[in-house]
Amino acid sequence: MLKAYKYRLYPNEKQKQYFAKTFGCTRFIYNKMLADRIKSYKENKDLDIKKVKYSTPAQYKKEFEWLKEVDSLALANAQINLNKAYKNFFEDKSIGFPKFKSKKSNYRNYTTNNQKGTIFIENGHIKVPKLKTMIRIKQHRQLNGLIKSCTISQVPSGKYYISILVDTENIQLPKTNKKLVWTLALKNLQYVLMDIDNLTQNILESLRKD
Repeated sequence: MLKAYKYRLYPNEKQKQYFAKTFGCTRFIYNKMLADRIKSYKENKDLDIKKVKYSTPAQYKKEFEWLKEVDSLALANAQINLNKAYKNFFEDKSIGFPKFKSKKSNYRNYTTNNQKGTIFIENGHIKVPKLKTMIRIKQHRQLNGLIKSCTISQVPSGKYYISILVDTENIQLPKTNKKLVWTLALKNLQYVLMDIDNLTQNILESLRKD
């Protein structure tokens, strides 16, 4: 079962700059892909859209190298969002054709994914892909589950938020000190061996009495 948690973020200036850059890059890749699809559709109206192969974010990076400065998963999710909007339109025209994203929009966001622990919360801070430093987070309630993805957004007031999608069927265990775990395990083993030794002594004493 999937569940979403929303928290307030308090990024520093460098983190704000990175977010602004990522917001801009995801908007650019979405609009660029949409423009290319419109052009392709006009030139090949009779062609089944399912058979048309469109460029990927990785291919656009060859022409626009500055796209490499942000999270590749954020760009991939922008493509996924466009794919859904494009597909939905051709299945139901009443939905409306996908619109270009405006640079003047007061609401900006991007989505990224957790790959082998690239997103995690620790000591009041959260780590997200590509960004080297951890962001201060106001975690007003405990997060239970395995993190799947997160969406970072900036609202018109200028505040930043993060929505974290988790799989509640797969609980994410907290990080532990491996040395401490091994120490406790060895101590427990020692106690078990002592109990076995005591039990053996008691059995031998009982046999002698008999």
